[in-house]
Amino acid sequence: MANTSTRTLRLLSLLQTHRYWAGEELADRLGVSVRTLRRDIDRLRELGYPVEAQRGVDGGYQLAAGAALPPLVIDDEEAVALAVGLQAAAESPVEGVAEASVRVLAKVVQVMPARLRRRVEALRAMTVPVDWGTSAGVDPDALTVVALACRDGERVRFSYTAADGHGTERHVEPHRLVCLNRRWYLVAYDLGRADWRSFRLDRLTAPTGSGARFAPRALPAEDAAEFVRAGLDGGPRSHRVEVLVEAPADHVRARVGRWGTVEPVAVHRCRLRMTADSLDWPAMALGSLGAEFRVVAPEALRTLVAEWSARFARAAGEMGEAGEE
Repeated sequence: MANTSTRTLRLLSLLQTHRYWAGEELADRLGVSVRTLRRDIDRLRELGYPVEAQRGVDGGYQLAAGAALPPLVIDDEEAVALAVGLQAAAESPVEGVAEASVRVLAKVVQVMPARLRRRVEALRAMTVPVDWGTSAGVDPDALTVVALACRDGERVRFSYTAADGHGTERHVEPHRLVCLNRRWYLVAYDLGRADWRSFRLDRLTAPTGSGARFAPRALPAEDAAEFVRAGLDGGPRSHRVEVLVEAPADHVRARVGRWGTVEPVAVHRCRLRMTADSLDWPAMALGSLGAEFRVVAPEALRTLVAEWSARFARAAGEMGEAGEE
């Protein structure tokens, strides 16, 4: 018979694979008596797992929803699916999802056996991701290494290529990862330059932890996202977008999240400001609002919206003609 701890984990795994188990069948699977099974069920409850029991001849057990999410037991196939799904979710346009996905991915990869990591990498290499045209590809392994270093307060070394193509070697104290304008940025204290910097992860290669820990420093900004946004606003190649939207500020803020700043102008009108390397993403974001809007700046965005409008109008006209007899 397996020891108590191993048997408890096995019991938890079985309860998570089926909605309901008959008591005798579950005991047979574990190779224990029904009485021992009841003790194991009580042990799971003490650990915070809400296990419901149905009494009687056909009595049995099932996991129920609880007040908090307890640890889950997953098999190899589920672990691979989880890691691949989290890598895809790291490119999510939904506010907060990308950052949370990276945090969970770092936890999963840290304890994942090498054989499963190879399967994850093989599956990712053979999968064509959906690209909206504005996000730059980021190596999931690099993302995970940096995320763990941020969490653990470990200094990191990496190679970095600037916008002008100049490459440098960096030694930093990582602070936070930020997903902004569909790009990943690392906010860190650069030891070589004795100052805070933000680094685009798609320009960062071969990050490795140095093993050296550090005490947190005070970031010269309200938060990491604000620090990155301030750097983008000062960039000569970035586009500063300003749009008047005929919709309540709360509605627009819920759609664009941290990718822009929204201020009310009237009850059903607001001003949206965004900063982006490319105008394609602001144009798509505006189209997703489901509201009338007027581009204040830049002129290039007005031109782009006019081109898209004409293209969509032609497509709609062609569809109408195709339906005529």
